[in-house]
Amino acid sequence: MAPSDNPSIMTTGMPEAFTKIDTSSSIFRTSQLWRKKGSCPKGTIPIRRIQKNNMAKASLPVDYGRKKAQNSHRGTEMDENKIQNLLQSNHSMAILITEGYSYTGAKGDIKVFNPHVEYDDEWTTSQIALKSAVLQDYECVESGWAVNPGVYGDRKTRFFVYWTADSGKKTGCFDLTCPGFVQTSSKVALGAAIHPISTTDGLPYQITLYLFRDPSTGNWWVQYNEKTNVGYFPPELFAYLPQTAQTVQWGGEVYSSRIGGFTPHTSTQMGSGQFPILEESSGYVKRIRVRDNSMILKFPEQIDHYTDEYRCYDVRYLGDYIEDPEFYFGGPGRNELCP
Repeated sequence: MAPSDNPSIMTTGMPEAFTKIDTSSSIFRTSQLWRKKGSCPKGTIPIRRIQKNNMAKASLPVDYGRKKAQNSHRGTEMDENKIQNLLQSNHSMAILITEGYSYTGAKGDIKVFNPHVEYDDEWTTSQIALKSAVLQDYECVESGWAVNPGVYGDRKTRFFVYWTADSGKKTGCFDLTCPGFVQTSSKVALGAAIHPISTTDGLPYQITLYLFRDPSTGNWWVQYNEKTNVGYFPPELFAYLPQTAQTVQWGGEVYSSRIGGFTPHTSTQMGSGQFPILEESSGYVKRIRVRDNSMILKFPEQIDHYTDEYRCYDVRYLGDYIEDPEFYFGGPGRNELCP
């Protein structure tokens, strides 16, 4: 019930910022509220209680905990093959993306906020995702933080994992709301509230996530805050991901039926709810890393940034004159430029 390899192997001959495991006190890490009252006995795992009224919000019981099906719609600014994989109906994304290689892991420090979500059937996430290259029925594993009233019954910021084998049409779900993810840790609860939360003028609290493939078993593991292996996605869930991922994405995603040309646009926020103009007040991903078949963590060799609706949610990539590139993203949703 543990990875067979050392997931923290780093490359050499690079700046220290690329190679070190940062456990210094200058990093403001989060915890989970439930841990204030104890932990689970050895040999057990924490499972968040699902309320009946939460399940009743789903159109069908089988749909509870699942992302809405993501059918492609038309977009601009990127090659057509990328557009078909990124632009999804009712989904707005602001992401950093790398393609062109076979990836066996991805990592990053994600700043934690509590953005506004307008309606109960909408949600917002900040995450890391590894995906297959199949356009219409892509497979993916994800982890990050979310505000998702439809799944969690409130508007607290919560840690999540997610998977799908057909772009959300019939398979996959958040956390343990369907069979799939195998949890092994008794210290981290999926769907648990994160504490404390960053504010736009306060300390930058963050979580560090590392998704990596075990070469011996094919399991896709999720590591939380540098040291806790939460559990894994078994390879039997997928057709393509048992080998490698072809795309890695870092950044934010908003789901609403009122995006993509709908007026008025949703006011559901992404990141901190502010555009990435001032780094201190924006959502971010730092220490961006991938692992390829070399089994070494490193900065991606090819990288692009992308947003569906730049007037609603925007991106900013700082790669020049900085030792370790940083990615900022987010926005308010509805505003005078995004009516």
